[in-house]
Amino acid sequence: MEQNKLQSLLVPPELTIKEAMQKLNESAQKILFVIDGRQRLVGTVTDGDIRRAIIGGNGFSDPVAKIMYRKFAFLTRGAPALLAAAKELMIAREIEQLPVLDEDGAVRDVILWTDILEKKGADVPVSRHENRVVIMAGGKGTRMDPFTRIFPKPLIPIGKKTVVEMIMDQFHRWGFQHFILTLNYKKEYIKVFLQEAELPYGVDWIDEPEFLGTAGSLSLLKDHLGDTFVVANCDSLLDLDVAEVLAWHRDQGAIMTVIGCYHEVKIHFGVLELGEGRLRRILEKPSHDTIINTGIYVLEPRAIDYIPAGEEVHMDGLIGKMIAAGEKVSVYPIHSGWLDIGQWDQYKKAIRDYDL
Repeated sequence: MEQNKLQSLLVPPELTIKEAMQKLNESAQKILFVIDGRQRLVGTVTDGDIRRAIIGGNGFSDPVAKIMYRKFAFLTRGAPALLAAAKELMIAREIEQLPVLDEDGAVRDVILWTDILEKKGADVPVSRHENRVVIMAGGKGTRMDPFTRIFPKPLIPIGKKTVVEMIMDQFHRWGFQHFILTLNYKKEYIKVFLQEAELPYGVDWIDEPEFLGTAGSLSLLKDHLGDTFVVANCDSLLDLDVAEVLAWHRDQGAIMTVIGCYHEVKIHFGVLELGEGRLRRILEKPSHDTIINTGIYVLEPRAIDYIPAGEEVHMDGLIGKMIAAGEKVSVYPIHSGWLDIGQWDQYKKAIRDYDL
């Protein structure tokens, strides 16, 4: 690995979880190496470590020393047949990055899985998934007015493709083959598009007899969903291998998993903190770290039993109902890779990011 890239992955133990997320976003390597004052490797931090920390209740201001993995795999510089040993160790430990240390324990190199592929840069085969992806495409898309006075939201263009096509293409990239759209507002436009489009995956649709909210139309699919399935709002672009979320969901034994994304809420005013009838202090333009709902979910078929047929039900109400019944609803937190294109600024960002 180039030394400037390597140095960007070396972080101190006092780095906060929030700062670690920013570093991971910048590096795109999915791992950071925690070093002490003598430059010795003392731990590693990955997306998964951060995810487990957030689920476990750690704060975004907690240091990475609190969550780092201390039993990391490594190789020593100068070891014979280094790449062969790295390949064997990476397969055995199911890891994609392996640090190479000197005799003092300092990181001198990092071997990436792509370094030892027989053909560098070769595509890694993507597993095929039979799980259905349900796209809630029946809403009026009022946030995108005036576009949606003419087009239904699923057909709003992002460059040369439509929103719904972009969403399905992203899922297809990770091996999903079967899509079901729930339709209502300007549905005939969408049907014509689907009938004429030459798509490399299967798409079915079902009509809402009336507006049933962000979850109610799932009751119409009770006989079509016999296995774990994914639900996505028709304004959420997610650059994430959802197969990883499926595995997480199954390990959690949950009826539903919500994909959540880190979001910093900034208040552009001084906030007055009150107490005992007086002003205690002013917090000047504070920010709050939160995990927000992306509108993308993994569900078990029995979740549909909580949706009364023909009634308007929103996803927050469904979630609350299942939690009240003692069901486990898990969260899969991410810190990047999600766009809510139902907002004008995010829609413009999608056009820039996807270079369309």
